[in-house]
Amino acid sequence: MRSVELFSGCGGLALGLSRAGFHHELMVEWDDDAVSTVHHNKRRRLRHIRDWPLEKRDVREVDWHAYAGLDLVAGGPPCQPFSIGGKHRGHEDTRDMWPEAIRAVREIRPRAFLFENVRGLARPAFADYLRWIVAHLRHPELTRKRGEDHARHADRLEKASLPAAYEILVFQVNAADYGAPQKRHRVIVAGVRSDLDPVLAPPPKTHSSERLLWDQWISGDYWRRHGLAMPKENAIPSADRAAVRRLRSQKVPPPERPWVTVRDALADLGDPNGQGNHVFQAGARVYPGHTGSPLDQPAKALKAGDHGVPGGENMMVRDDGSVRYFTTREAARLQGLPDTYHFPRSWTESMRQLGNAVPAQLSEAMGDWLTAALKDNEGARNVAA
Repeated sequence: MRSVELFSGCGGLALGLSRAGFHHELMVEWDDDAVSTVHHNKRRRLRHIRDWPLEKRDVREVDWHAYAGLDLVAGGPPCQPFSIGGKHRGHEDTRDMWPEAIRAVREIRPRAFLFENVRGLARPAFADYLRWIVAHLRHPELTRKRGEDHARHADRLEKASLPAAYEILVFQVNAADYGAPQKRHRVIVAGVRSDLDPVLAPPPKTHSSERLLWDQWISGDYWRRHGLAMPKENAIPSADRAAVRRLRSQKVPPPERPWVTVRDALADLGDPNGQGNHVFQAGARVYPGHTGSPLDQPAKALKAGDHGVPGGENMMVRDDGSVRYFTTREAARLQGLPDTYHFPRSWTESMRQLGNAVPAQLSEAMGDWLTAALKDNEGARNVAA
């Protein structure tokens, strides 16, 4: 499967898609530090990464016609315009790159596309803009006319008599439901060419919070796995007690795998030792709204911040109740990047890159899902023939 990727950042989306079998023909990123991080790791000849064709370019200057007919266009259009923690300016924000993502689809006409964005894109305030995105991706060839705003363009697209070029599916995901040790909520906008007769449904979750509750409070497997005594019944969080009672009455564990916790992800890493990006960062503290991530749950979403790193969102709560910042190495694990993947910049800059990344576990799951959808459609056409 051949692909191109826009807004590659430090490589989380690309790594997951590479693991799912996609070969990148071009990757584009504008940020100097993110490009340096990827090139640093390319020089280290890491699996999947060594062949990444990443270029530091402005996507607005790329002519995508040279890549016409590829299998996949993927990317995470800059999400600050729609982020709950950002300025909420949506399409009025100059950082909004959805028009460029749609242009790539128009010029390449790939078999499929996959775009990831913050869940803020699905907020009621941006409903009209999301409507425009979906309508335009269905008809990427029908561009805006001079003086036509997004709402009027969306109306015209929805009334178009032409058959839709793509079948679109928009759905929300939590990365923890696909094996990431992080509660990271995102919106997926995916499409498959209509001439392939696609049947699209959201991918089934592979992991669940209920299976984690089962392993923690019913079977006790979670604590045994970590060599810990099972806590007493009164240690069950109040918010989970009803679910635990219901699970006990069912007497059968949920079929999914358990959510991956911070303790699971970091169990063999040990305390910061000053090596390999595993460096202690002083100054962590709790303040209202920023209380850190408990060890026995997936982490709260890593944040890049609008003006630097919001440290309270990027720290762990240890067993003794104290807090400390995640090291770069720990944050990379939470995003599914291997320990061999190094970050040559400062902790602040590296955490910014990681806070903007797509968890590799999530992107691999979405890549596997699209691959299966394309193969299923190929099989259906072969049977029909």
